[in-house]
Amino acid sequence: MSGPTDGDGGRGPREAYQQRVTRFGGEEATHARRAAWIGNARAVCFVGLIGAGVWAEARPGPLPLLVATALAAAFIVLVVWHGRVRAAERTSRELRELNQQGLDRLDRNWERLPVPGEAPANHPYARDLDLFGTASLGQLLGPAATPAGVEQLRGWLLGQEARSTADAQRTGATAGAIEARQQAIRELAARIELRDEIARLARGAVATTADLDAFFEWAESDRSVVGPALRALAVILPLATAALVALALLDGPDRLWLLPVLAAAVLMYGRPGRRIRHEFRRAFGREGVFRGYPDLFEALGGADLEAPLLRRLDADGPDGARTAAAAMSRLHVLMRRADVRYSGWMHLPLQLLALWDAHVMARLQAWRHEHGRHARAWFDAAGATEALCALATLAHDHPDWCYAELRIDGVARFDAASLGHPLLDPAARVDNDVEVGPPATFLLVTGSNMSGKSTLLRAIGLNTVLALAGAPACARRLALPIVDLRTSIRIEDSLARGVSLFMAELERLRSIVAAASRGAGAPVLFLLDEVLHGTNTAERRIAAVRVISHLLDAGAIGAVTTHDLELGEQPPLQAAARPVHFTETVRPAETAAPLVFDYTLRPGVATSTNALKLLHYVGLD
Repeated sequence: MSGPTDGDGGRGPREAYQQRVTRFGGEEATHARRAAWIGNARAVCFVGLIGAGVWAEARPGPLPLLVATALAAAFIVLVVWHGRVRAAERTSRELRELNQQGLDRLDRNWERLPVPGEAPANHPYARDLDLFGTASLGQLLGPAATPAGVEQLRGWLLGQEARSTADAQRTGATAGAIEARQQAIRELAARIELRDEIARLARGAVATTADLDAFFEWAESDRSVVGPALRALAVILPLATAALVALALLDGPDRLWLLPVLAAAVLMYGRPGRRIRHEFRRAFGREGVFRGYPDLFEALGGADLEAPLLRRLDADGPDGARTAAAAMSRLHVLMRRADVRYSGWMHLPLQLLALWDAHVMARLQAWRHEHGRHARAWFDAAGATEALCALATLAHDHPDWCYAELRIDGVARFDAASLGHPLLDPAARVDNDVEVGPPATFLLVTGSNMSGKSTLLRAIGLNTVLALAGAPACARRLALPIVDLRTSIRIEDSLARGVSLFMAELERLRSIVAAASRGAGAPVLFLLDEVLHGTNTAERRIAAVRVISHLLDAGAIGAVTTHDLELGEQPPLQAAARPVHFTETVRPAETAAPLVFDYTLRPGVATSTNALKLLHYVGLD
């Protein structure tokens, strides 16, 4: 297991990933060659074993038997060795793939990265800010594979400490929780070996959310289907069968041994047996459902971590990682024994002669009595560590990004130096100093088409999401309060619901206004792109003034983009608007790029427009 100093040794993230891709690719090739050689040797041994059998049949004697025994022993050794080499090859391949994903993240090769699901419907900002899907923040983070890890990571990004995605159930993080995550992420960012190992083992953990929910329900229940009487019969009947078979072999009663076998059949294929099989399905409905988890808990137990949030799975104690690893390893063995029921040719004789299912269920009940109440905490802690590793991978990949300073008391203000959009290629990204707030003011962003207004809103929103998750933000410096983030940027109509674009935006604005009006909890940070652009200019301006005024009166802070250069001059907003703008450079029409944008934020209202220039550029004079 990696030690506490398994960082990059002063290398940059690209160099670290490239060296690890080369290293693990070489190991994978070496193991593949070795596996091929061992496979050929196995084939030779097998053919030789057949030949030795023919030889022994043709010329009986000690020599053919000795050769056959030696070849059989060699074949068994090669089979075991081959399995281990194949496992090592698989491990090297998975580690190579994980580090290749690191290079793809740095290059923003979105099509080569796993897609982390879709954003939940009707979330206040997830779709607007590209949290999930292709070319998303989820792809920029490190991998999360287990259900608990995926759910925890999504919860932090969505601002939901609780499970429910409903507005009424949204529970944001406290400052203490965010600072604890920052501490853990800082520690894990330097542990690339550990993060890769956790990610690799998590990929092999195949249990789904439904599997885990069913298992926890079983583990936390106290229903027993194998009581003392059945346990006693499970011991007595096999012993009676064995004794009567022995008597039959000694010329005793040659048919009486069938009686305990018939009794076992009645027990195991009648009501008791059906109850046991139903209990198996309650605990784990399919084969190998917890494969990979014992190794994952073992890795966490040996990680030697210091941050309090990472020590939820302490090495020792009933809730510790070592206890979890040993318990899950034992559970895995019991599950494999329970899975014998899927093999008819093995299960039937074991049931009739030994009441196999009753013995396995009795041991599962003992496991549940000892460990069942701790299981959920183990999985939740492992999932939280995996989610922290995903955020720490972002910190490792971008060492120049900063951890946010949380403003607990005082005036609500978002204050960033060199703020950039996290999803843009760093070589092409333009950073800007941005200040949103204090209350009773808002940032009014104007500028031409394609100049960067919407990108600025998304940069503010995405960095707020990262900061409140505890991850580093794409900025040189960032200070902000804990806020209730709300956006209206990417609005879509719905043919299925019969909702027009204008009505869809009204519904979004209503939810933002309602959140600000509640006046409890964190202040609202609103990001509005072209307010009510689905209606006529005169009514849009009136409605925009009313919406923004209401948000400011409720104590919200935010930013608004608009093409209406006179919006900030309206009497209710004139004192509150803090105008900034983007502009462009116009070149001769015959040049390849007649409009050049520098994406630099400037004070004041925009002084240029480009709609007619763009019409000319596409040939619509």
